[in-house]
Amino acid sequence: MHRVLVDEERWISEERFLHALRFCTLLPGPEAQQLATYVGWLMHGTPGALLAGLLFVLPGFFAILVLSIIYLSAGHLTVVTGLFFGLKAAILAIVVDAVIRIGRRSLKHPALVAIAALAFIAIFAFRVPFPYIVAGAALLGLALKQQIAKSEERSGESLLALRSSLLADDATPPVRPPLRSTAAVVAGWLAVWWLPIALLAVLLGAHHILVTLGVFFSQTAVVTFGGAYAVLAYVAQRAVDNFGWLRPGEMVDGLAMAETTPGPLIMVLQFVGFLAAARAGPPLHPILLGVAGSLVTVWATFAPSFLFVLSGAPYAEWLRGRRTLDAALNGITAAVVGVILNLAIWFSIHVLFSETTLWTTGPLRLELPRLTTLDPAALVLAVLAAIATFRFRVGMLATLAGAGILGLLWKVVG
Repeated sequence: MHRVLVDEERWISEERFLHALRFCTLLPGPEAQQLATYVGWLMHGTPGALLAGLLFVLPGFFAILVLSIIYLSAGHLTVVTGLFFGLKAAILAIVVDAVIRIGRRSLKHPALVAIAALAFIAIFAFRVPFPYIVAGAALLGLALKQQIAKSEERSGESLLALRSSLLADDATPPVRPPLRSTAAVVAGWLAVWWLPIALLAVLLGAHHILVTLGVFFSQTAVVTFGGAYAVLAYVAQRAVDNFGWLRPGEMVDGLAMAETTPGPLIMVLQFVGFLAAARAGPPLHPILLGVAGSLVTVWATFAPSFLFVLSGAPYAEWLRGRRTLDAALNGITAAVVGVILNLAIWFSIHVLFSETTLWTTGPLRLELPRLTTLDPAALVLAVLAAIATFRFRVGMLATLAGAGILGLLWKVVG
């Protein structure tokens, strides 16, 4: 996005783009779609924001919808199972690569490494809910603000090289946006967001699967910071362990779909909503109910983003990246590294082993693999994908394509 908007088309300046990225990183929910919406707002106001945000999502929506229908209808076929068998193994390398890339960019201070470690232990060993981890990381980031800032000054680094444009906390900011107009935007988008879900509750009942999906993914949209992988970690914990909508391997299948289709990675949530609704039972046909679940999930996921961006963008221009916000964001970003590491381990366990066991003592809860259920073929494919990714720097799509072909060949030969 940066290459097209800044370098090629020159629609906005480097500084404005980075400032928009900084603001969207601070928001919960799908960061990439929020950035597209913010850039559209910078260029053409509210109409530009709506067009940019919607067009960023629509291609992925239709692609995931078609793949979800195929998955539900023909998931037992050898071709489909083989492709997903290979893709799941490759996903492990991609998620680990994401942990390393985000960690290198974010963990610039030992204190941030400690926050990442604490976040990992909290979610992996004690099943601490993601929102609590985010809140605690933000507080730790604020408490360690001075130490981290001094370290950055000594190293001459800053998160986005924006120190020249930052305002000190005691500096006089630009004029604050009018409160009345902000309140009108918030009220309007809250209605857009919640009225369809409320209407479904009236027509179908408060406990219908479509209403449950709307409420759950609305909650997800406001408590998940750190981009798609962090959102996926939270959803995997709830959709698989708490609600039982999907099996662990199916969660990895959905991620493989999202990685191989256009649009933001967050579209994996649409696959979750599709399967959850399709399996809810009569009276509707499973595919029709799955399509409805997809629509509700996408609505609840992205409608809050328009609310956050259209009400918050004027304030983002007013605040211009104050250091207090930077400190909280540093802590949250560090915690996200630990959360994504947990996701990588969770995927590894469920892709490489067919059975797990839950070991508990007091508040400690560890899901451990049964070593005798290791799948050698999955292990070989995962190692090959890791070699392609880390040793030969093969692109993500090429790695996924190669792994999918190998998985298909393995299933056919087997």
